[in-house]
Amino acid sequence: MKKYIAAILALGFFAFAQWWGLTQTPSDAMMGAVQKIMYAHVPAAWNSFIAFFVVFVSSLLFLIRKKIFWDRLAASAAEVGVALTGLTLCLGSIWGRPTWGVWWTWDARLTTTAILFFLYVGYLSFRKFIEDPEKRAKLAAPLGVLIFLNVPIVYMSVRWWRTLHQVQSSPSTMDPAMVLALRLNAFAFLGLLILFIYWRYKIAKRKGELEEGL
Repeated sequence: MKKYIAAILALGFFAFAQWWGLTQTPSDAMMGAVQKIMYAHVPAAWNSFIAFFVVFVSSLLFLIRKKIFWDRLAASAAEVGVALTGLTLCLGSIWGRPTWGVWWTWDARLTTTAILFFLYVGYLSFRKFIEDPEKRAKLAAPLGVLIFLNVPIVYMSVRWWRTLHQVQSSPSTMDPAMVLALRLNAFAFLGLLILFIYWRYKIAKRKGELEEGL
């Protein structure tokens, strides 16, 4: 019963945060209403980084402790992170079309984010080819550690290279109403992130138990 209450609260808070961002914030002076995609686009990107950090830490802990729990948690977090990164790319394209005049450009931030997406899709695909759980965990864990190196590259891409994508803003350079909306949605996405990883882990655990019982 508690997990259903948690799900309702998380989804309810997410809906509230999105409503707040859409209706209680001013439109950007240059971009207009399309700027409000930011309240989903940016929190989705932030939380994808958190998901991939969970993959990194869980993979590292599996290599140290050899417990299957950490492998299942890494796989669960990777799936949620891939979904959030895909959402980030889609929303970014919708934002880019009226702002830059194109759906996609080989901008440093966009390109490194797309690489990040396909790296983790590859990680999940690689896991599917190995049926033995122990062998899969041993081979996937180093990958989970290694490909996380692209996350700081994505974050710093707008500072390291000339790019269309704007540099990260700070609260001091934004309207306070926008800052509040971003923070509300960041926590709303975080709630969904935790919820989805938990659900995906429970499914992975149950699947493992069924395989062991065969």
